[in-house]
Amino acid sequence: MVIEEFASCVPGNAEAFAEILKKMQPKKSGQHGYVRATCGAYSAKRVVRHVALDPKRYKESAYVNEVLTGQVRIEPDQYALAVLNANDGTDFDFNVASKKDAVFAGMLNEEILALQNALLESGVYPERLEIGTLSTLGAIVDYQVFSQIKTPTLVLEIDADATQSFIVSDSGLEASRSITQGLDAMIPAVQKEIGLKDEEAARKLFYSNAFDFTGMGATLIKKLLKELQSSVGFYEVQTGQSIGQVVCTLLPPKLGWLENAISTQLGVPVLAVDYKTWLAARGITLSGAASKQELNNRWIGLLSLMLSHNHAAVS
Repeated sequence: MVIEEFASCVPGNAEAFAEILKKMQPKKSGQHGYVRATCGAYSAKRVVRHVALDPKRYKESAYVNEVLTGQVRIEPDQYALAVLNANDGTDFDFNVASKKDAVFAGMLNEEILALQNALLESGVYPERLEIGTLSTLGAIVDYQVFSQIKTPTLVLEIDADATQSFIVSDSGLEASRSITQGLDAMIPAVQKEIGLKDEEAARKLFYSNAFDFTGMGATLIKKLLKELQSSVGFYEVQTGQSIGQVVCTLLPPKLGWLENAISTQLGVPVLAVDYKTWLAARGITLSGAASKQELNNRWIGLLSLMLSHNHAAVS
């Protein structure tokens, strides 16, 4: 595969997105003018949850639903779901009693429908629509295998309302947790630190590129950090392994300082990915404008959609 160009725009900017599609539209496009695409989605209520199952209960017809409602805390009938092996992402086989580490992954049926309709309305024909979180985690596992990184990586997806926290190693997904502390939870701290009159002013400043928040990073992530330290500490006590690095995959450039703030406070470095060497080893090369693009961790989700992990299966 050859990547010729990267492009991005602010979510919700229909005109900018249309301009990108127009530029990338093949001269002879099928599907009534649609751009055919592989799409990674990060829906608000997506589920990617690591669960240690009880093999003794695999034959119980109600067991999976019990796990979904009790541990994953969702209403199963509202979701399109898959149960995967935590080490390699293949389908989980409940007939194999030795397997107990599973990943429950899915999206709300109504969110899938809304996403598909939105893509079609914007001129994109989704040949494949998948949970971007899953492909990203697979890519990071693959990179750990490729680079022979033996220490686990803390992967964070910080949304507006919540933070999805994952611990992955070269052996797959080790742990997961959803934390009810997202970007919006930092707004009150911004208001207090800068002395603004209301939260709306603080919100606009926080999401703009007009102020450098690096100096107050430790203060803004204080509550989130407490939850992360709790999760990491529990994992390290349970496994005897220490987290070696951290990566935040969904932060826009203007909030890139958050990744460094979290890294500093946790006392571990940011995962440094040698993108070009890794991609080349996986049969992906960059040409033209793409070869000049500075690749950083905000692109890993997009790149993960292009990878095939069959050759790097982990036993």
